[in-house]
Amino acid sequence: MTLTAETSSVRARRWRDHLLSGGSWTVLALLAVVLVVIVAINPSFAEPVSLMAFAKKAAPLVVLAVGQYLVIVSGEFDLSVGSLVGAQVVIAARLMDGDEALTWPVLGLMLVVGLVVGLVNGLVTTLLRVPSFITTLGMMLVLFGAVRLWTGGAPTGALTDAFRVLGRKGFPDVPGQFQVPYALLVAVVVGVLAVLLMRRPFGRSLVAVGDNAVAAAYSGASVWWLRTRAFVLSSVLATVAAVLIGGFAGVTAQVGQGLEFMAITAVVLGGVALGGGRGTVVAAMVGALTLEALFTLFNQLALPSTVRPAVQGVIIIAAVAYAARRRRT
Repeated sequence: MTLTAETSSVRARRWRDHLLSGGSWTVLALLAVVLVVIVAINPSFAEPVSLMAFAKKAAPLVVLAVGQYLVIVSGEFDLSVGSLVGAQVVIAARLMDGDEALTWPVLGLMLVVGLVVGLVNGLVTTLLRVPSFITTLGMMLVLFGAVRLWTGGAPTGALTDAFRVLGRKGFPDVPGQFQVPYALLVAVVVGVLAVLLMRRPFGRSLVAVGDNAVAAAYSGASVWWLRTRAFVLSSVLATVAAVLIGGFAGVTAQVGQGLEFMAITAVVLGGVALGGGRGTVVAAMVGALTLEALFTLFNQLALPSTVRPAVQGVIIIAAVAYAARRRRT
């Protein structure tokens, strides 16, 4: 093997390890097994139209998992994303109320709300040194209560057709024919940008902070600012997910409910260590796809919906136990 070929091989291996490492290959295999079982039960699932429908449904969770990954890999948690998604959709519907002219102004307002929520979460956690679990739990309750106080507990208004394009439609826009959902394209773009971001100094420093914040601080990293930016990015991506979910499912009183735990479950299922410092963006995205595939399998088996939170709890407990065991050894 020539030096050039060897160098290319090393680079390819490093790139592969950067995308999926350690136990991440296990969840990729699990995803393949679950999909095979679904196809065995329902062969029509393997048809391109059905696969694209699955991708459209999974895209918001993939986007949320990327945002949650950024926070978790830095050593923190964000429990506010589900309530933020719900608040964003409900607020957008009430402000727009079907008026197409208000689509872009409301989208801009949603982005501002996402930035503010992320900034508050980050600054309270890093500067006031309130544990992120408590900070984001409080934000979750604030958003949940404020929206219900404002709407009287019953969402009103309507989302515009322009707002719902990304979550509902695809390319080519021909009803009844195969199309690539715009939601899938959004998830892919978010994933690619996140992978590139994690290869930059910000991403490497974020992982270092999650692994050992004291050592990272001594090496010159601004720990508080890195973690604050992670919270901001998480809230911005939750806003993107809100646009996709609103477009796909519309406005309901339950929109966004439980999504924070689904996002955390997806990230840890992808092999990202709770406590930070280990895991990749692509692994978190694969974890989200696997979790969505598991829920699809449960639907195929006609299992009760109460099974879903039980499975999420088992996954989180198993991931924490596995991470604790690895750190002891």
